[in-house]
Amino acid sequence: MSKPTRELYIGLMSGTSMDGIDAAIIEFAPCHTTIVATYCHPIPTYLQRAIQLLFSPGDDGIDALGSADQQLGICFAQATSALLKQAGLKSSDITAIGSHGQTVRHRPPSADTPHPFTLQIGDPNIIAAHTGITTVADFRRRDMALGGQAAPLVPAFHHSIFHCEKTSRAIVNIGGISNITLLPAEGEVQGFDTGPGNRLLDDWIKQHQNKAFDDNGEWAKRHTSDRRLLEQLKTHPFLQRATPKSTGREEFNKDWLDRQLEEFTHLSPGIVQATLLAFTAETITDAITALPLEVDEVFICGGGALNTALMDSLGNLLKPVKVASTAVLGIAPEWVEAAAFAWLARQTLAGLAGNVPAVTGAKNLTVLGGIYPSYST
Repeated sequence: MSKPTRELYIGLMSGTSMDGIDAAIIEFAPCHTTIVATYCHPIPTYLQRAIQLLFSPGDDGIDALGSADQQLGICFAQATSALLKQAGLKSSDITAIGSHGQTVRHRPPSADTPHPFTLQIGDPNIIAAHTGITTVADFRRRDMALGGQAAPLVPAFHHSIFHCEKTSRAIVNIGGISNITLLPAEGEVQGFDTGPGNRLLDDWIKQHQNKAFDDNGEWAKRHTSDRRLLEQLKTHPFLQRATPKSTGREEFNKDWLDRQLEEFTHLSPGIVQATLLAFTAETITDAITALPLEVDEVFICGGGALNTALMDSLGNLLKPVKVASTAVLGIAPEWVEAAAFAWLARQTLAGLAGNVPAVTGAKNLTVLGGIYPSYST
């Protein structure tokens, strides 16, 4: 097979919110990185429900895990095929796919977790076999094998694409969980999960209005947050934890929220929604103000960048620091993570490190992921 004339990679990402598979074709050239095409592939409702049962400890069943792994692998392959068709490209045009998969459990190192692990499903063997494209996956476990948190993994990509030698920047990814990357004009990259993102907001509006998300934060914007509830939410022990640190649904979930609300039954659902938005905004702001140096600019990516009420709140809390989406840096905020896993696949194939030990706590730099070739013998 002839080598592609353009260096094109596909990034596949399904995040904590599990609202679809983000698929993006990324072109890497000597002086620029460009998004060529994007596509969001729905995850069937029955499969979402099956995966949701795997999120919390219980009677998971190995059969249920294996079946979801296989079905999600097919979904990732379908997302790739649909993206290629939309872009008018062939499998042979793509160097490799970088697939994050779907995290179903994340247990980083802690006093309570003597044997830490992280597990992503969406079988890369199926992706490679169905698409005919070499697939790189299982990016997190090598970092954890070296004592790291295996998260966040995007800071290396943020540094490669968004670093500026003249200004110190913070890149904030607001997905289901939020994380931050500090990009000093000079000095070492830092990063960590800050806590809540969109997940609690999405869960709450789903429960009370049967909507997948609060479009532009309109529901939250019509109400005023409750300060006492907000302070209660901010007592979550993760927020006081030292870095490196990472979190997920295991700590910020609907069950935890319901326990926090037991003494606040007098509050309307709208007030709770406004308070959850403030919870996300303030914990991100607290993390930024606690950084070891002042930043000149903050750029937001992830689905949270599309929530205008959340963006307005961050802009007000962080004044006079400039707050904008990564769109002004050339990558639309909703596609940054997919682009990151395309980049990580490229790093892996080149034998280059994809982690940042100062971020994850790993003992050293390492090549991440496993390579699943497209060919069969």
